[in-house]
Amino acid sequence: MLQTTPPSLFGLNRNNCNKNFLKEESWGKNQFNNAFPVALACFMESEGINPTYLKLIANRSISQGTIPFNEVFGLNALSENIFFSFEDNFPLYRPMVVNHLPRIDLVTINIADRQNRPLKGLEIKLTALPDHTTCELTESEYGSEIVVRPDTIVYLALSIARIFQDEREQLNELFESLFEQYQNLNWEEFSEIRPIAKELAEFVDNILISHNDLQSPFMMQPIWKTVGKSLQLHENCFDIFVWSDFAFTRLFINHFNEERQGIDRKLRTLIWLIKMIYDYSENNRIDHRSIIDRFTYDTKNDKAFAIGGRLTNQYLKGTTLQRPRIRRDQIRNIILGGGEKFLSPERRLDAAILTTPGIFD
Repeated sequence: MLQTTPPSLFGLNRNNCNKNFLKEESWGKNQFNNAFPVALACFMESEGINPTYLKLIANRSISQGTIPFNEVFGLNALSENIFFSFEDNFPLYRPMVVNHLPRIDLVTINIADRQNRPLKGLEIKLTALPDHTTCELTESEYGSEIVVRPDTIVYLALSIARIFQDEREQLNELFESLFEQYQNLNWEEFSEIRPIAKELAEFVDNILISHNDLQSPFMMQPIWKTVGKSLQLHENCFDIFVWSDFAFTRLFINHFNEERQGIDRKLRTLIWLIKMIYDYSENNRIDHRSIIDRFTYDTKNDKAFAIGGRLTNQYLKGTTLQRPRIRRDQIRNIILGGGEKFLSPERRLDAAILTTPGIFD
């Protein structure tokens, strides 16, 4: 009797992750967008392909290198001892927050450890290449839009704060010097914050650069490339970038709008980050919900910020971006056992019009 492969993703099974791919709900949009990138990482590991690593360097720019997946996940992606817990919170950060700790896209755990020691907490951003702002440009100018949630900034603040767990006094002294300089500043009034935006960015940069050797993987950004703005996958269509926590700050620190009268989302994100790290230096815990709710500057909190492909291109550009290393015909080695039949693409009118034959004949 022929043995058939059940619906699954490469490298993931019921013993090493908290998803059951025999169930259709595990293939839903939000589920798939986190699980597929990890399966892609497992497949790249099996092929001996390391992701591109984006790090902050001393001149405050970003360098590209490579990083093995065992440094991204804390263990080899194909290890029998690794467990992938999707949409979980990272237990090591629980004592560092007031009230609840938000969930992060992926927590890796060493199940060989008797206490099931958590290894890494990672954000995952599955992004299309090109986005709508770069689809008419040359392939070397393509970029991906990245949309960032407020919870991501909480984890960013925690990732930076944990560096100072044994140096809180030093961190507190740095903030004292900042607040001494602006002791009468009303942080809730955008007209007072706007003139010192560059100084605030420089303050954060000085903290990061002085601890540059301690940055660590923070966000995994898989890209999927199409032929222009069509829905057809490019022949070379998948790859993975990994952002360090320090490098991730460039997405908002380098791009807030200096001409705007008020405070845009990117500058607000910088203020959130400063306030959260300061909260930790003062209280040994971060009251993230209070900070996000208090410092709104008349802008909704549904997202922290978004950044388009024309801006992300400067960080992603290179051979990986122009020619992703996983080919279209290799998808069948990542989505297994007919799992693609469980996929339910988002129903969009523009897609329906474009893919329905005969409408404009």
